[in-house]
Amino acid sequence: MLSFSFVHNALHVLDLERSIAFYHEALGLLETRRMEGRGKTFVYLGDGQSGHELELIHVHDRTTPYDLGENETHLAFAVDNIAAAHMLHEQMKCVCHELPDKEVYFISDPDGYWTEILPSDHENLR
Repeated sequence: MLSFSFVHNALHVLDLERSIAFYHEALGLLETRRMEGRGKTFVYLGDGQSGHELELIHVHDRTTPYDLGENETHLAFAVDNIAAAHMLHEQMKCVCHELPDKEVYFISDPDGYWTEILPSDHENLR
């Protein structure tokens, strides 16, 4: 049997520095490496714990926002203090959808990508 493991998820972003700042402030992600090639910059962000990375891809000559369709895909992050996280994201004005009965909410990054925020003890993590 083959053994696969997650490496990264990739998102195309319009303003690279704005996106890096957002993911650092909202989720504590830090840049782990950067690569340049073929008119693009690839920046990898990590949480310092899981080994999984978020790859931000910036196309240098892109000037129009990306069409995210119905935006039905999303990232998900667990947090140890959902109330404090929610307060931070409210202050950042990036909360875009809430499911208070499930203690889950979503934030939207500068390009409109959604990230699900859920408590570390949530049933989806067991």
